[in-house]
Amino acid sequence: MTVDQNISSRINLMRILLISGIVFVHVPYDQATSPYLGPNGFFDWLRVFLGDSLFRVGVPCLSAISGYLLFQRGLDKFDYGKTLRSKAKTVALPFLLWNLGLLAVVLIIQRLGMGIGYFPDLWSASPREFLSYAFATEGLPVDIPLYFLRDLIVCLLLSPVLAFLVRRFPAPTLGVLFLLAVMPNLTLVIVLKKTILFSFTLGVFLALNRIDLKAIDRFAGVGTAATVAAAVLLSIAQYRTGPDFPWAVDMVRNALSMAGAFGFWLLSAFVIRSSIGQRLANTGSLSFWIFCAHYPLLVGLWMVWNRVMGDAAYPVFYLGAVTTSLIILVVSNSLVSRHLPGVYEVLTGSRGRKAKLAAAQKSHSSGLAPAGKPALTQQQR
Repeated sequence: MTVDQNISSRINLMRILLISGIVFVHVPYDQATSPYLGPNGFFDWLRVFLGDSLFRVGVPCLSAISGYLLFQRGLDKFDYGKTLRSKAKTVALPFLLWNLGLLAVVLIIQRLGMGIGYFPDLWSASPREFLSYAFATEGLPVDIPLYFLRDLIVCLLLSPVLAFLVRRFPAPTLGVLFLLAVMPNLTLVIVLKKTILFSFTLGVFLALNRIDLKAIDRFAGVGTAATVAAAVLLSIAQYRTGPDFPWAVDMVRNALSMAGAFGFWLLSAFVIRSSIGQRLANTGSLSFWIFCAHYPLLVGLWMVWNRVMGDAAYPVFYLGAVTTSLIILVVSNSLVSRHLPGVYEVLTGSRGRKAKLAAAQKSHSSGLAPAGKPALTQQQR
């Protein structure tokens, strides 16, 4: 099975939309500006809706995409050794570079008396805690969103086992992993976020069983509306009961973060038809750059804001931080990829080069060959 152009474009579109949404998840705040205190009314509820409900689907959805693409060619063409060598460059190396880079910066600024309370106190951490901050061995890394890359590495290591189980025992495997993922206060040693393991395995299941991902497109309107409605209802329950959610609300939150992937997939069926959807689908490695770089940038903006403004006008910071971060990330992505292509390829796990190759292939398949070179015919291809 191969991924056709529509599915490939929709996957790329979902990546940039979801990762941009993840920026809302990580906008920092302190106890005095918690949305669950409700001093800003509707605005605080909107923060809960975006950060604690709707865009919590981001990481599970990205996990499902990873599992699907890993086995898109079938089990017989899956090369475990080659996969691990490839993912060492595209996943493990970027994780280490971005996280250890931030770790070094935090060590320096905390030695200078800054950053305490914004980042973990690295100089007071035990060796065991420091290892976790550096490599996410037992807890979240210092660059918190990169836990996804850490858990993705675990899923990749387990991929042959997960593929075997979901091929031989699909219902029990997915059922058990789903129950483990939705149950509050239940931890799994091997992954930091339980929803990733289920979602990755679901992606493997869809690929190995050659499920037609466009078969449910006829329900795009209903499915998208249902997902948004579920996120609204969940955010209302969260806003009224948070930040320490009751058991039932926490369970629904976990379930929606995984089930919502289908809603975003259906949404992509609409958006990809638009010109802006096509442009977003062609942003290539920008999504990975945003994912790796947004958290340190947001915390840096929060540190500056607190020094200048304190807790005043938090809604201004919230909107300004998201807007400013996305602008800086888009501009820096363009500048680094253009002027430091070698560095950029390493930091993005060679995604910049893959994006250029994909764009070239798309041009050829559309009959748009580079100047001076004839477009290949179907027979020549």
